[in-house]
Amino acid sequence: MYFAALLARTEDGWEASDTELDDVETLSDLADLAREASPDEDTVLVLIEQEDAWFGVVRVDGEEDPRIYVSDAAAAARSSYGEILLTDELLGREPDDDGDDLDALDLDGTEDGESDDEDGGGGGDAAAGSGEAVPHGPVGDAEVLDDLGVSEKELRSMSGDAVGEIAEALGASDVLETVR
Repeated sequence: MYFAALLARTEDGWEASDTELDDVETLSDLADLAREASPDEDTVLVLIEQEDAWFGVVRVDGEEDPRIYVSDAAAAARSSYGEILLTDELLGREPDDDGDDLDALDLDGTEDGESDDEDGGGGGDAAAGSGEAVPHGPVGDAEVLDDLGVSEKELRSMSGDAVGEIAEALGASDVLETVR
C-alpha cells in the first residue's frame, strides 16, 4: 500500500494535498506536479511511503533541480514509484548503464549470446554491477530537510510512519491528516 502527499510551504504555513502518481512516469513529471502545487515557487515536499518498506522525500524549490532522499534504495527499486525517484544520478550510474545492462540481459541464453561470448561476459559483469548499484539502505540528500528542522540523523533513523514523523517535525501533521 502506498501513500503520497504534497506539502507546500506558504506564507500561512503548510498546505497538504494528496496526489495520484498514476500519470507520473519520470522525476521531471513529479517535479512539475510539485511546482503546480505552489504557484509562488515556495518549497514543496513530495512525501511517498510504502508501508514500512521505504519512504522518499522529494523537495522542489521553485525551478531548482529536485532534491531527493530515499530511505532504502533496494526496496524502492522493486516499486514503480520508487523507480521514479531512483535516477541514475542518485545511484551514481551513467545514464547509459541501464540500457547496456538490458541489452546484455536480452542476449543471455540466445544463439547470438554464444557468438558474443566475450561481450556477453562483460555484459554479465555490468548487470551484476548494476545490481550492486542499488544499495540496501538510504541514498540521496539526507540533508534535504535540515533547514526545515529535520536533521540528517533524524531522517536516517525514521522508520514505520516516517511521513507522519516528518509532518510532525515540520508542524504539518494536522494538514497531512486531512489528506490521509
